[in-house]
Amino acid sequence: MKDVHLVVGLSAIALNAAAGLYGGWCWWRVVTTSAWFWRILRAAQAVVVVQILLGGVLVALGHSPRGLHVLYGVLPLLVSLLAEQLRIASAQVVLESRGHQSAQAVGELPEDEQRGVVTAIVQREIGVMALSALINLVLLARAAMTSG
Repeated sequence: MKDVHLVVGLSAIALNAAAGLYGGWCWWRVVTTSAWFWRILRAAQAVVVVQILLGGVLVALGHSPRGLHVLYGVLPLLVSLLAEQLRIASAQVVLESRGHQSAQAVGELPEDEQRGVVTAIVQREIGVMALSALINLVLLARAAMTSG
């Protein structure tokens, strides 16, 4: 069971690194049509959940983790949940910063201006989620370092 926990943990680190780096690149280059970023990010989030569940099973079986291992292992889930809330709020922040009351108001704009608003929203969402993946990468690496 410990070996499975280790392999899943390394997978979580690798997937969060890939999501964070690729998402950062997409944000920087304003690539808003990358389905691969979202696939990698969601896979990273799913693996984090599996990792936490496996850790819980190990604790239930009597293994006692050292130091801050549990905290570093669980924090990525909380970071992901917070990032999802910030991602959801991204649209409203962009709309308000551009002086629009709602998405319906954007629908009344010329098509090229609508695209600009949508691009800004998606870019902000990618930035938030890429940053969360990089934060999770650091937390998961710390969890690995404190595992003993």
